[in-house]
Amino acid sequence: MKNQSYIQTSMETLQWFIFFLASSVALPIVIGAVFHMDFAEVAGLMQRTFFIVGLASLIQGLVGHRLPIMEGPAGIWISIFTVMAATGVQNGDGFEYTLRVLETTMILTGIFLFLIGIFRISQRILFIFTPLVTGTFFLLLTVQLSGTFLEGMLGIQGESPSIQLKEAVIAFLTFFIVLGLSVFAKGWLSSYSMFIGIVFGWVVFKLVGGSSPSFESMGYIAFPELFAFGMPVLDWSVIPIALITSVLLISNVVASVVAMEQTMGIKSSREQSAKAVNLGTMFSGLNTSLAGGFGAIANVPLSTSSGFVRLTGQKRKRPFIYASFLLMIVALFPPIVSFISSIPAPIANAALMASFIQLVSLGIHNVTLKPLDNRKMTILGIAYLIGMGTMFLPAEVFAELPSIIQNVMSNGLLVGTGLVIIIEQLWREKEEIES
Repeated sequence: MKNQSYIQTSMETLQWFIFFLASSVALPIVIGAVFHMDFAEVAGLMQRTFFIVGLASLIQGLVGHRLPIMEGPAGIWISIFTVMAATGVQNGDGFEYTLRVLETTMILTGIFLFLIGIFRISQRILFIFTPLVTGTFFLLLTVQLSGTFLEGMLGIQGESPSIQLKEAVIAFLTFFIVLGLSVFAKGWLSSYSMFIGIVFGWVVFKLVGGSSPSFESMGYIAFPELFAFGMPVLDWSVIPIALITSVLLISNVVASVVAMEQTMGIKSSREQSAKAVNLGTMFSGLNTSLAGGFGAIANVPLSTSSGFVRLTGQKRKRPFIYASFLLMIVALFPPIVSFISSIPAPIANAALMASFIQLVSLGIHNVTLKPLDNRKMTILGIAYLIGMGTMFLPAEVFAELPSIIQNVMSNGLLVGTGLVIIIEQLWREKEEIES
């Protein structure tokens, strides 16, 4: 019986570890392409991201909300990194300076989240996260990032100004494999569709002679570097972004906690759920600041964790804790991280593009959760037109604005989502006013 329990724990730990890896591997490569990082810099970013993902998940599982919910890099941070890269170039700051400002943004966001959690503010502002708000957020997020992912799939990021046909064909093949497995396959094939698609695309890329960097080890063991992008720059213009982002991230915490409790059959009282959300928010803040301190990509609680648990049926927390610790250990070995970092950028972008289709369906589901009357349609129309329109404006149109406004106004995701929140609260439904 002991051997059987040991084997079961080992297999469940391995499954969680692969889920962690599949959910974390693509974003550092995409961010590296956006900021024109060389291979060593991408490998370093991936090492720090792996370490923070493992550490953050471990902290949440042991002392935070205490549920098996992976803390992983997510779309909102890709959006912020991408937009700030564009505005930084426009302002003549350069990528190096912008990355130091991003460290500050993550640290400040973490501080705001920590304060919101410790003072139990999160449960008092949940009413603003209506289905209309969350649906708009998901849809605008996919619109904003689809261009970045598509450029990566076509191989036109960085120094390549035109479509790279060979890379593009393999990327789209990877895209349809990930999508096909996630939609039509069952069991472990569906659960690890992204991992399988990346491995398949990577192998085909190598077989046809695709150009990818050769990895070089910087030693067998290395600890993640603190302030890897340089010392943080205190730029007051990022305070609004940090504050708005921290508020939006609360919805991630709430959705993930509620979904996992339902999946695991945990019947919590309102007080217990509120406590889990407050603790989750507080430690998400700590983890976000740690990501800023290490120069990694900040994490959010991934609601896909509940889908993983539902699919595999493994509800024990111990394998989750072991897998979190294992990811931290793997991050300490540069040869392993360098090998993973050599995944071609078109393949990573294709896998992420396929996974974002679920966000589109989730956004549509949330928006249409209640019948769309004239009020809701008008609010959506305003938010989508102005939010999406902002995404297509050249960065230089905001150059004359104060920097504290410029960073917010140039981000269509924040503009559109903020408009929905404001208009929906000012323009209340008749039933709400009468009650």
